[in-house]
Amino acid sequence: MARTPIPTWCFAVVIVRKGDRFLLVQEAKRGQGWYFPAGRMEPGETWAQTAHRETLEEAGVPIQLQGIARVEHTPSPAGARCRILFVAQPADSTPPKSTPDEHSLQAAWLTLDELAGLKLRSPEVLATLTEIARGQPVYPLSLLAAEGSPWPAIRG
Repeated sequence: MARTPIPTWCFAVVIVRKGDRFLLVQEAKRGQGWYFPAGRMEPGETWAQTAHRETLEEAGVPIQLQGIARVEHTPSPAGARCRILFVAQPADSTPPKSTPDEHSLQAAWLTLDELAGLKLRSPEVLATLTEIARGQPVYPLSLLAAEGSPWPAIRG
């Protein structure tokens, strides 16, 4: 018997770290709070492509993905939401964007102490960055693979 597909929305959330500073964006929507570069996957995109695109659109900073901090899945009667929280570093010295547009108002490198004076989108921001700063494990990007792709070689 055929089953009805479950609508699923996929989001990449990117935690970009440079020393003791983290890249955050002031959102143009949702109350204009500060949050991670993040957004929904477009049709045909990979998780990595979504992470790169969203970080460039919202923060103006090219990145190198380093790994995965967390995978989250939230089912509901209307469908499901899946988020991958990536850890990244800046790919070069491009400064964060400072001109508002439809994606964000601005972006900045901030320390955990500097977050205390900002309006954050949610308590999740400080909690997540605190865990990353404390050494939360970062898992290899190879955990993400297309169906049917070869397994990575075992290193001994």
